[in-house]
Amino acid sequence: MCRWAAYCGDPIYISDIVTDPDHSLIQQSRRASQGLTPTNADGFGVAWYGSRPEPGLYRDIYPAWSDPNLKSLACQVQSGLFMAHVRASTGTATSRNNCHPFAVKRWSFMHNGQIGGFERFRKQADMMIADELYASRKGATDSEALFLLAMTAGLDASPKSALKTAVEQLQALSETRGEAPHMRITAAISDGEQLYALRAASDEHAPSLYYRREAAGWLVVSEPLQDDARGYTEVPSGSFCRFDRNDMAIEPF
Repeated sequence: MCRWAAYCGDPIYISDIVTDPDHSLIQQSRRASQGLTPTNADGFGVAWYGSRPEPGLYRDIYPAWSDPNLKSLACQVQSGLFMAHVRASTGTATSRNNCHPFAVKRWSFMHNGQIGGFERFRKQADMMIADELYASRKGATDSEALFLLAMTAGLDASPKSALKTAVEQLQALSETRGEAPHMRITAAISDGEQLYALRAASDEHAPSLYYRREAAGWLVVSEPLQDDARGYTEVPSGSFCRFDRNDMAIEPF
């Protein structure tokens, strides 16, 4: 299972999350403490927002700890809203197109979890993606399919409703054609203005998710970035979160 971190607030360096903390995302790519797999070496990615509506995106297939370009970029780029991800594949190939985050127009998305038996109903899931969005289906992951199904369901109008529709569609396919666990998910999604996060599962084993108020904004993570986890609050399973630079809210999902 993957590890990810997202930030929303006053601009900070990406390195403040990805490389610098005691238990930074790069450290989690080697030694995650709360995921099913301690090593997340099947690629990485960063999406960040600046002065343009569309996010910048940097992804590659190498382990995050071994890429000097990631460290250089993280030390130089400042952003008020960004997300970063280290990947542990659940079956699909290690390729750049399968690395998170995914970005389409102004939206960016990343995911940790699994949709049971996705390879058995991938064709059916892909056929539910709107024709005008299907050209954006570059990879083979369940995560990208979930993102594009949420866009099909109307992310621009209501992120929560669109994600709920997409999750329900894929969970129903898993229950009919796949296998358990049918849905385990934490996800982050952003339009460059707000950061949304989701934690849910069809059983009692939702992947871990936490948030913390920083001096300059909000931090949302798969697991704390410090060995001392004081200040972090666990997001309850079955929750949808909204963060902007000054405030946050949690609703049932």
